[in-house]
Amino acid sequence: MFILPGSRGKDVCDPGAGHTRRDLLRVGGSGMLGLSLGSMLNLQAQASEAGGSGAPGWNRAKSVILVYLQGGPSHIDLWDPKENVPDNVRSAFKPIASNVPGMGVTEILPKLSQQMDKATLIRSMSYTPNGLFNHTAAIYQMMTGYTTDKVSPSGQLEPPSPKDFPNFGSNIMRLRPATEPMLPFVMLPRPLQESNVVGKGGTAGFLGKAYDPYTLYPPGDDLKMDKMAGLKVDDLKLPDDVFAARLRRRADLRSSVLDGMREIDQAVASHKLDAYYEQALELVASGRARDAFDLGAEPDAMHERYGRNTFGQSLLLARRLVEAGTRVVEVIWPKQANSDNHSWDQHTALTKRMKDQSGPMFDVGLAGLLGDMDERGLLEDTLVVAVGEFGRSPKKGVSTSGNGNSADGRDHWPYCYTGLVAGAGIKRGHVHGSSDATASAPATDPVHPGELLATIYHAFGIKPETIVYNHLNQPRELVKAEAVTGLFG
Repeated sequence: MFILPGSRGKDVCDPGAGHTRRDLLRVGGSGMLGLSLGSMLNLQAQASEAGGSGAPGWNRAKSVILVYLQGGPSHIDLWDPKENVPDNVRSAFKPIASNVPGMGVTEILPKLSQQMDKATLIRSMSYTPNGLFNHTAAIYQMMTGYTTDKVSPSGQLEPPSPKDFPNFGSNIMRLRPATEPMLPFVMLPRPLQESNVVGKGGTAGFLGKAYDPYTLYPPGDDLKMDKMAGLKVDDLKLPDDVFAARLRRRADLRSSVLDGMREIDQAVASHKLDAYYEQALELVASGRARDAFDLGAEPDAMHERYGRNTFGQSLLLARRLVEAGTRVVEVIWPKQANSDNHSWDQHTALTKRMKDQSGPMFDVGLAGLLGDMDERGLLEDTLVVAVGEFGRSPKKGVSTSGNGNSADGRDHWPYCYTGLVAGAGIKRGHVHGSSDATASAPATDPVHPGELLATIYHAFGIKPETIVYNHLNQPRELVKAEAVTGLFG
């Protein structure tokens, strides 16, 4: 029996980490069972798909666009309006009907109200804080499914680390590689951030830099609304050593195979190990990514449809990337948490800031994305998720996280908030779960952020309990939660 050497259980892509479990192909003794190298690989692929098929939504998604509302928007003031509540709870914005009975929103979302027939609102997103009142800690949980090791009662503010759990996009990038010569995972137009902590929850962590997202952060202040207008592919930042790391490991693997498997050269040749080199080089040389980044190819009417601002144009680019074959696009709200103006972190002047700044951008942009994606047939196999790390306190002017709040401000509130999901078999025109009379807690069907991540994995045909190995070679599940299959039709 021939064994390709490698570190046991490792499945990372950094140099020096050893070969992955994929590399541990035991060939020779298996011939007694009539298995060629090719049939072994085919069986491996089939086994990775088994076990989840048949459940609603399983393996429906080819791509996902996460519209990440960093900062925590107020669910009461957007898409879970409440009437007959005390004045210090009631939104300043009037409820309006949508194009689906029972899915009313506030007057801040007139365009999105006409796209509710394409989506499900989850009005019962919820978790118990346990130190997650802080943006950075809550963002990390939302993006990875795990809490950090260092969490104080008020949260934590520690920088990204190679020991971090991977962003869900990195896991998808590894387990469902792109089938097109295209960037597999792109994050734009700015990093995840609270104060001076940048990128926490936005990296591949212990998977290694080769699975970091490609980042597109155009220069300019967050309030520079036209920063996407001058976009060029040269602005794209490739993950450090991504191709060097992969090609070194592929070369290493190829050498091992050629040294120890001369007797099955023909079988190896049939699996075209050189395709790995070809795919990397094709991505570098291909015009596919360059064409996708050409927002100028879109007509003026399409730019207007999404909104001529950083958020809207980022969503338009997300659609173009998905069309070109990108698996995961994460569009981060273009204003960091713990800041003013267009931020969702509205501890003060919520009514004015939401009415004049964040609300209109969000309404036009997300409505444009859902309508355009549906018309193009892209919602058939693209999952769209719009969610923040938490909601805002039902009562105005109170402190729930140690922050000061004006009489027209709401503090952090993880106990109950709303998210939107659409596409890839998600029910259309549906409300999943409900909140109580003041939107303070779920009344039915609570959904934890980890369960939302599990649902995303499930939609890609990836079992949430799939094991990955951390920096200490310890087995860890992708996420300790089950998919909410009731979201699918």
